[in-house]
Amino acid sequence: MALTIDMNYLPFCAECKTTPLPSQRRDHRSSSSSLLQRWALLSLGFLSFWAGAQTSTTATDYPSKPIHFIVGFGAGSSTDIVSRILAQRLFERLGQPVLVEQKVGSGGLIGNDYVSKSPPDGLNMVLLTGGHPASVAILNKLPYDPVKDFGMVSTIVTYPMVVSVSKDSTIKTFGELIAKAKANPGQTSFSSIGTGSLHHLLGEWINIEAGVNMLHVPFKGAPLAFNEIMGGRIDVMIETATFSFGQIKGGKLRGLAVSSSNRSPLMPEIPTVSETLPGIEFSSWLGVVVAPGTPRPIVDKLNREFRLILESADIKQKFSEFGGTPISSSPEEMKSRIEQEMTRWRRVVDIKHIERQ
Repeated sequence: MALTIDMNYLPFCAECKTTPLPSQRRDHRSSSSSLLQRWALLSLGFLSFWAGAQTSTTATDYPSKPIHFIVGFGAGSSTDIVSRILAQRLFERLGQPVLVEQKVGSGGLIGNDYVSKSPPDGLNMVLLTGGHPASVAILNKLPYDPVKDFGMVSTIVTYPMVVSVSKDSTIKTFGELIAKAKANPGQTSFSSIGTGSLHHLLGEWINIEAGVNMLHVPFKGAPLAFNEIMGGRIDVMIETATFSFGQIKGGKLRGLAVSSSNRSPLMPEIPTVSETLPGIEFSSWLGVVVAPGTPRPIVDKLNREFRLILESADIKQKFSEFGGTPISSSPEEMKSRIEQEMTRWRRVVDIKHIERQ
């Protein structure tokens, strides 16, 4: 909707109700200009009111169509499981179908990219992961801006990384691990699920802060790394709580430390890394984003809904099954988390001269 004013047709004098002669038009120029300004202000005021009313209506009616919850990782992954849990709860609360769609590949980049380029209507969403800021540090090029090309909604769940050894290892504590690494430079090894992964970057961050040089050994997935740990061919396993807590409870691994700022309520007997190395505090996470430019009233509505969902006791129970703790945030807090972690991982990559991919 637009109001058009013909700038070339202003021969009529509003004050004298006559059409001035050519010789008189100069005298009426001032009044004509004033009239134009008044019309312009009125039209801008109307358009602003109309736009505000439209935004308000959009937020009130949202969602008027099915929502698409995009999943960038394979079936059975923590991202997939959480997405499906949230989709069901959103459907129950909003009354519109929430369709889970797999767009798997490139470590979640395909799904993220799809949402970043979606219409700004809040009808497409995806869970970013703790690996999102790390990808900025390790990849030479991304198909999107990691902050500007997403409408942050809320973090959903956090879970620590766990530093573990086999149950038969002579290393009993995290402090003993650091002491061994200092005494034997380059001879103590730690596993990851790949170069540039959170597992790898956390291990190198520990190297930096402890002044040690543990050797990084990448594997294609946690099960392969676990087999090498159990076979005594790798000293230390760095893995998510999702995988590690079950193996620790089963008596196959010994948990030395968790990376979170506080001990996990799920396994409070395991100390934090920061109890030995102050300053190393990190939890991986999942957080919901929509397309950039999505109206703030829609973002706020989604934020409120997710907060209410995360407060339920059964959600806390479901998340605890894979080592997670529900945690909501404001859009601004989520944005700040991503920016801070981007800075941290860039520092680690630069100091350790990790080759960017």
